[in-house]
Amino acid sequence: MIDIRPFSSLGKANFGWLNANHHFSFGHYMDPQRMAWGRLRVWNDDEIAPGTGFDPHPHRDMEIITYVREGAITHRDNMGNEGRTEAGDVQIMSAGSGVVHAEYNLEPTTTRIFQIWIMPDRRGVKPAWGAKQFPKEQREAGFEVLASGRPQDGGNGALPINVDGAVLATTMKKGQSLVQALAPGRAAYIVPARGAVTVNGTPASARDGIAIRDETEFTITATEDAELVMVEVAAD
Repeated sequence: MIDIRPFSSLGKANFGWLNANHHFSFGHYMDPQRMAWGRLRVWNDDEIAPGTGFDPHPHRDMEIITYVREGAITHRDNMGNEGRTEAGDVQIMSAGSGVVHAEYNLEPTTTRIFQIWIMPDRRGVKPAWGAKQFPKEQREAGFEVLASGRPQDGGNGALPINVDGAVLATTMKKGQSLVQALAPGRAAYIVPARGAVTVNGTPASARDGIAIRDETEFTITATEDAELVMVEVAAD
């Protein structure tokens, strides 16, 4: 099963300072057919105006991963963490037993992010935050693991999350292809941050959602230079 969800079909919310596009039901956007994809609960495509951002607010029992597409995001929380994450890099926040954080665009230009929420396997764990640089040249035509709680990814340098799942990314030049395996009982969700691809011959454009399950493997071919982000999780 490969379901292409065009960017135009996503939930929309524009607050002036924030232009949000929701792949799954979130806030005022509710679609019973798009509540989650396995353990993946939220994928927001956010554009944040310069000098604005999300003021301090709480979370608990959720793994929150931010992939910065353009610009940078500055994080602050009540654990004393503060950091700036730039385009192509990743930050994770395991909300666990509870955390209060803020996210700001302190840059002179618009910041564009994917914010991804994955339901954890363990509730009430100690909250944590981390960020890391991932040079894009190391992920050409092959997915690099950016954040993971999968047993097979231990020690590979990925940021740790409290779920048997992973966030991965790749860059592809026009004409390149890659074959990606998907184990039984697993689901994948892919969004091109830029460019265009086909997945098993089905076309998808920048910022479309590509929902995949019940496929042992699939082939991605870049029809334009592309950058893709993928979440792989348990299907149920």
